[in-house]
Amino acid sequence: MTKPRTPKRPAAGKPSEVPVASDADALAFRAAVSDVRPLRASPRVAPPARVHRRRITARAATEAEIDLPGPLVAADVLPEETLSFHRPGVRDQMLRRLRRGLLPIEAELDLHGHNQARARELLAEFLGLARSRGHRCLRIIHGKGMRSGSRGAVLKSAVNTWLRHHYDVLAFTSAKGIDGGTGAVYVLLRA
Repeated sequence: MTKPRTPKRPAAGKPSEVPVASDADALAFRAAVSDVRPLRASPRVAPPARVHRRRITARAATEAEIDLPGPLVAADVLPEETLSFHRPGVRDQMLRRLRRGLLPIEAELDLHGHNQARARELLAEFLGLARSRGHRCLRIIHGKGMRSGSRGAVLKSAVNTWLRHHYDVLAFTSAKGIDGGTGAVYVLLRA
């Protein structure tokens, strides 16, 4: 059994017919817009040429290496202290994966036995090379400074300072125990 169709009623507040303009209204409108001219189309501006991203970051990395604090950094980090740093915009999920050692390590640098000046050179060279090869996650072994005596964790403090000032470093955190613990850091570079 089918229901009989009922005609649709216009919605409340809406007129059922569209009003038609009178001839007087049309003449008044034409008189009002008689001196209007169409705008000329503006010439299309070509977007700026796209510069290869690696060249930009390589240049910025070179500038950042120049701006790094001098090679002599005071030991302000304790041997067993956990290091952690990230720039604004790095996702929490990525930080957790880095901290847990879940990102594959693509390159490693061991700074044991080097003085601060040499360690700074090696670190700058290592980061530049890793960046040029497209590496994303690195491990840097700086040691805990146990054999430094009263000077404390000299290289650990220096690496902590240098990495914070390097343009390409997005984040770093102390490694898991199996990868060096507080004597090493995982480093996340810009993509």
